[in-house]
Amino acid sequence: MTDKSGGAYGVKAADTDFRKKWDKEEYEAKAKKRDAEEKERMQDNEERLKQGKRPRKGPKQDLPKPTELMKQREGALELDKNLNKTMVVQNPGGRGSGQPGFFCETCNRTYKDTTGYLDHINSRAHLRAIGQSTRLERSTLEQVRARINLLREKTKETTSAKAYDFDQRLAEVRDKEAAIREEKKAKKKAEKEKALADQLANNPENNEMAQLMGFGGFGSSKK
Repeated sequence: MTDKSGGAYGVKAADTDFRKKWDKEEYEAKAKKRDAEEKERMQDNEERLKQGKRPRKGPKQDLPKPTELMKQREGALELDKNLNKTMVVQNPGGRGSGQPGFFCETCNRTYKDTTGYLDHINSRAHLRAIGQSTRLERSTLEQVRARINLLREKTKETTSAKAYDFDQRLAEVRDKEAAIREEKKAKKKAEKEKALADQLANNPENNEMAQLMGFGGFGSSKK
């Protein structure tokens, strides 16, 4: 006779261990945590609204703690590298580096103009994301002196380059002015010689004088 307390394969009907069991204490702890985060977000949004800022839609991002002070950027941002260029959008309607604008790989966000991008990379959230704080390292006396010496050397190089360019430009201007004066002088001399030749050629009495002065070929064309 078949045991009514078992199933078709002899397994007890009360054997329901495969079902998921909820831990009541864990569930209550998670619910309290969500309520606390939501309350904190609402309070933070009230403060942001008082400061004229936009409220956050989601929970506050848990950023890593900074491990170093703020550092100066070593490379250029190259904000104008795509100026006056036509770009093909590889990811239309999506998110990521394929979008037009300025993309931050660290925060996975895209900004449509340089103002928004600069505000972002200088913001506390971005600095925290790369492990830096908003505090600057206090420079030592040796670092200040080294920086001053470096700036002096750069100033000397720039001044020398400007002085060289000025001297070269001045010499070019002088040479050009001298060439213009010589050209005017030669043109004026040629005009005087032509006027004298025409005057001697039109006066038969001055043929002998014209020959003596080297204008013998400018005789009268009358026969």
